[in-house]
Amino acid sequence: MRAVDIILKKRRGDRLTRGEIEDFVTRYVSGEIPDYQMAAFLMAVCFQGMDAEETVGLTIAMMNSGDQVSLEGIDGLTVDKHSTGGVGDKTTLVLAPLLASAGLKVAKMSGRGLGHTGGTLDKLESLPGFRIDLDADSFRRQVNETGLAVISQTGNLVPADKKMYSLRDVTGTVDEISLISASIMSKKMVVDNDALVLDVKVGSGAFMKTIEDARKLAESMVSIGKGMNRKLSALITEMSQPLGHAVGNALEVQEAIDCLSGGGPSDLRELVVSLAAELLLHTDRVVDRPSGVERAAELLDSGKALEAFHAFVTAQGGEPEAWNKLPQADRIVDVVWQGDRTNVAGIDSEQVGRAAMLLGAGRETKDSVIDLAVGLTFEIKIGDILDKEARFARLHVRDHHDDEVINRARAVLVEAITGSNEAVSSPPIVHQIVD
Repeated sequence: MRAVDIILKKRRGDRLTRGEIEDFVTRYVSGEIPDYQMAAFLMAVCFQGMDAEETVGLTIAMMNSGDQVSLEGIDGLTVDKHSTGGVGDKTTLVLAPLLASAGLKVAKMSGRGLGHTGGTLDKLESLPGFRIDLDADSFRRQVNETGLAVISQTGNLVPADKKMYSLRDVTGTVDEISLISASIMSKKMVVDNDALVLDVKVGSGAFMKTIEDARKLAESMVSIGKGMNRKLSALITEMSQPLGHAVGNALEVQEAIDCLSGGGPSDLRELVVSLAAELLLHTDRVVDRPSGVERAAELLDSGKALEAFHAFVTAQGGEPEAWNKLPQADRIVDVVWQGDRTNVAGIDSEQVGRAAMLLGAGRETKDSVIDLAVGLTFEIKIGDILDKEARFARLHVRDHHDDEVINRARAVLVEAITGSNEAVSSPPIVHQIVD
């Protein structure tokens, strides 16, 4: 079928077959179908949507557009987690070693972050000596020996998504649910894990701002996974305020270590044990979710998850006790509240992330250089009471940061806070489970 016929069929609202979708995507990646026809197709999808079967077909076509990732040679059940991203999201740094300590295998490929802080790889590189460039054999061997390895994405993985996303970004076709879910799931399904949990963020610091939109995305992604016979579920989780307190690469690693040691912020711990419970349930390690939560908390409190983290860092090239050698900023600047006593009713997570960016904790382009030591700790949560002259944040800065940069970051943090004369309840960490 001609490309224009597929575009017209979707524009009419007719259902496309898997064969038609695969043919269109394959020919686009090869260069036979030009950008303008793919742009027309994407716009037709935005107006007409895709049903569950079409979305699975699009995901498979995108997934099969490049190399596949084989976990052959890894003994045991392999699991993974994907987050739609948020401010202070260091969940993987705690969840992955926790799962390894439970006897599961985490063979994770990750990317670098664009935005307020680095991605998981950047955070891990805060650990002196840590390597992300393991070859395939070393990667599998480490997973078998320690239960966990995290490496950078390599090879020609899902090239259709790279091409299509670049086009969506400039044609106003980013925010259609089936396109978003196919983009995310094509990158997750290319790795044949035994179980997957999705962390779909909602709130001011998330792509999805409302529970309704987050639920639609979660349901679409779970439907794709089920359509491909995978075990998975999704949690819709809070991102109307930063997760934990630390925002910045080395700072977030330290907070993750605190959580692995049985402490750390309560919201981070609750999210981690909730995500772990899903994977323990999907792999038949527990009989129900409450048992999974109990088991995950036990692994954190016993020190077994921390031991797994130490083994992982050491195996992947970290210096002896690298976790005690994280880079530190040159100085710390307190941020205090100048207004009247107030109840904290809202925290704009994007603003908090912007303040961290101003200090150099994130990258604006893929070529930007991150300072792994800088960032901030945001010490209040929604529902807290903020007194006049009370410290609510600390900036971790370098000596080269002048007063102008520090004052801008301070002002952004102040603007992030919404106060109220009425008492405010803290929002739940996990809103819903979609399975």
